[in-house]
Amino acid sequence: MLWIAVGALLAWGWLLLGQGFFWRTDVRLPRRADPDEWPAVAVVVPARDEAEVLPRSLPSVLTQDYPGQAEVFLVDDGSTDGTGELARALADKYGGLPLTVACPGEPEPGWTGKLWAVRHGIALARARTHAAYLLLTDADIAHEPDSLRELVRAAHPAGPDLVSQMARLRVATFWERLIVPAFVYFFAQLYPFRWVNRAGARTAAAAGGCVLLRREAAERARIPEAIRQAVIDDVALARAVKRTGTGTRIWLGLADRVDSVRPYPRLGGLWRMVSRSAYAQLRHNPLLLVATVAGLAVVYLVPPVAACTGALTGNGALLAVGGAAWAVMAATYTPMLRYYRQTLWLAPLLPLTATLYLLMTVDSAMRHYAGRGAAWKGRTYPAPKAAP
Repeated sequence: MLWIAVGALLAWGWLLLGQGFFWRTDVRLPRRADPDEWPAVAVVVPARDEAEVLPRSLPSVLTQDYPGQAEVFLVDDGSTDGTGELARALADKYGGLPLTVACPGEPEPGWTGKLWAVRHGIALARARTHAAYLLLTDADIAHEPDSLRELVRAAHPAGPDLVSQMARLRVATFWERLIVPAFVYFFAQLYPFRWVNRAGARTAAAAGGCVLLRREAAERARIPEAIRQAVIDDVALARAVKRTGTGTRIWLGLADRVDSVRPYPRLGGLWRMVSRSAYAQLRHNPLLLVATVAGLAVVYLVPPVAACTGALTGNGALLAVGGAAWAVMAATYTPMLRYYRQTLWLAPLLPLTATLYLLMTVDSAMRHYAGRGAAWKGRTYPAPKAAP
């Protein structure tokens, strides 16, 4: 146990200093001056059964204070709750940017529903506008009035080809407080923002709720056709864009003025959110699953177990090593809790949250092998096949 605890402490030393400082929360949208001419933007909003959240999100998109030309394309992906009709009613009530609501029908084989909707929205934007940029934003994302202006400032004219912000997710209930900040923390650990933003780096990721994409870059990367089967579409999008050339740049950071309004009041909803894509993140590889479970256990579970065992048995070395690893773990989680304005007493509970994520990952694999993997809003997607 002592040697395993030493391994965990060394792992946390590496994560603290060698993993792109993933735990820091200071990667925010760069501030730049207004461009000489504001480019046209097409806003594409894929939506499936979003009547619950649309009244809190869509008005914020329609009423953007943007100096240039902008138009919104909401694509109703087979909703059964009146999403399309509600969107039109909200546009009549709030005015603002022009809104087009389209219904492309069921996805063709080989497409996920969201990317099928994005495809239709981008096609409409190309046919009806001369937009230089595409803003891909989810139906549960609310934007402050200057959100689009700040995104374009960061990208135009010579900024990154893709600018993405990780929206601040809702944190109101007990389960949201326990799980949501850790969701962003673990994402940043997998895809350190500083590595993503470094020119020439191989790491690529985006946050699908808010992506500003240069239209030329989308065409070069064949978006969304090139990623039509992707369940984790935001990471696939960033990888496809970054692969188009050595000069292509992407940027990812935390948002200050972009928020998700989707509620997850119970554990079940959060569990489904994570488990639907966890095994896809591991490329449906059972060896990666075993390695991930073992890694999570050693890095997150061993430190508190070692510390408590050392305290109960009087083993000072075990207590010191396990306690040190647990302390470093909690310290790296503290900035994310501050970002989410949560009590810092949640930091020592990160091993409990990690245990839940471990179980969600195993459940994701079990669902996949039972034919129920990647299920979301009434659809189940198989593991993607190699692109032709």
